Amino acid sequence: MRRSVALVLALLAAPSFAQEPKKDTKNAYPPIPVVDLKRKEPVEYGKDIEPIFEKKCLVCHSGTELSGKYDMGTHEKVLKGGKRGAAVVPGKSAESNLFLLCSRQKLPMMPPKGDEPLTSQELSLIKLWIDEGAKAPTTMKVKEKIVVNLPAALVKPVRALAVSPDGKAIAASRGNQINVFALKITPADKKGGPEKKEWEYAKSFFDPQLKTPDGKPAKAAHISLVESMAFSPDGKTLATGSFQELTLWDVEKGEPKQRITGFVDRVCAIGFSADGKKFVTGGGAPTEDGEIKIFDTATGKLIWEIKAGHSDTVFGVAFSPDGLLLATCGADKFVKVFEMPHAGLGWPFPPGPKAPRFAKSFEGHTHHVMGIGWTPDGKKIASCGADNFVKVWDYEKGEKIRDMQGHQKQVTSLFFVGKSTQFVTGSGDASVRMWNADNGGNVRSFPGAADFVYVVSASTDGTVVASGCEDGVVRVYNGTNGTLMKAALPPDAEPKKK
Repeated sequence: MRRSVALVLALLAAPSFAQEPKKDTKNAYPPIPVVDLKRKEPVEYGKDIEPIFEKKCLVCHSGTELSGKYDMGTHEKVLKGGKRGAAVVPGKSAESNLFLLCSRQKLPMMPPKGDEPLTSQELSLIKLWIDEGAKAPTTMKVKEKIVVNLPAALVKPVRALAVSPDGKAIAASRGNQINVFALKITPADKKGGPEKKEWEYAKSFFDPQLKTPDGKPAKAAHISLVESMAFSPDGKTLATGSFQELTLWDVEKGEPKQRITGFVDRVCAIGFSADGKKFVTGGGAPTEDGEIKIFDTATGKLIWEIKAGHSDTVFGVAFSPDGLLLATCGADKFVKVFEMPHAGLGWPFPPGPKAPRFAKSFEGHTHHVMGIGWTPDGKKIASCGADNFVKVWDYEKGEKIRDMQGHQKQVTSLFFVGKSTQFVTGSGDASVRMWNADNGGNVRSFPGAADFVYVVSASTDGTVVASGCEDGVVRVYNGTNGTLMKAALPPDAEPKKK
């Protein structure tokens, strides 16, 4: 049913819905019967009709997915119809193509063979709604409030991780906790012993004001799992995202500076501009419009929100090196770029029409696009996806340059190494790789992961590479030769010594 309206409108041969299509005796199906609903109250669009459309139509008829140019995202657009004309004649279901095709009284039927048809109850509600005048919703749709609690004790994945720009610290989630590991350097001794570099647990971040739904101290960084993380370019601020919230931390003090709420779902991605003055978040509820928000780093205030940029959850965000462009990617399989207001306008940008605007989109991934980044010259974009591919795009030409294969499962994360054309990726196949965006070459691999890799990061100079796994372990590598330096765990997770 999800693609049924698209097929119907694409195959209509004339602009009038009244024209009878030719019969197809080879695919004849009996009409779906309507039933007497015995309702005393009128049909209400928001309560009775919209849920049917959401369940069976909106995947292909809302946001950027508009098969047959028919948008069913709002009441007004349902009535307006698609490229073939109006689909609903208020008060006359017998003349409304939406009803006739759904009921299989006209061909091509909706949904087509192989898809689940409307039930008699659903069809009868649509018929009655049309006959009553196809009235607009009389009540505002209220989303069910989701209350999250602490994750189970055994749920400790490292879904978010960030290497500090100077390569001397690594912040990593472990479930809803945030741990910091620091590089300890022991100078060469007088006897000629070599300098030693070791990674050690340093501290954990806790929000003392954080409480569970029943009012108890959470003793954690977030209530739900930490989904995203990024250091500011100066390394002094760490931004961490979770379900419906984001926290800005003072790295030196290990204390929260500001907690930002108001997100519709998970904050799946965070990216700072090169000058550190602003940061962007990506997220959104599954199958709904993706959420893209841009904030002022100093104040934590929302500056811009890009509405309906993606038709599904946004998993990756990245400012171009000059800060004038914003690349995003998501579950709708698209890579998109938005133009930021020109730098000459100053910061913060003035209010009004000078807001981020859509520039280009890149289509080629066949599954969720999970990560994204720019080459230092701002001319190329690299993306990775759940289709197991890494792709490189020419921004100016709007074309794909190459596909890069090597991972055997979904590529979950992508991170560019400083101002180089090299970037690191992690995959569900438990592998971590470094690539060259200029020639597509696999620079090196980083072995040792024992489970699904969620996230990768690297220092600005590329000497430190780190990955986060489903097994809760942070693996720290020498970025120049790929050797494993440390499989890091917080003290309470270290194996007990016998």
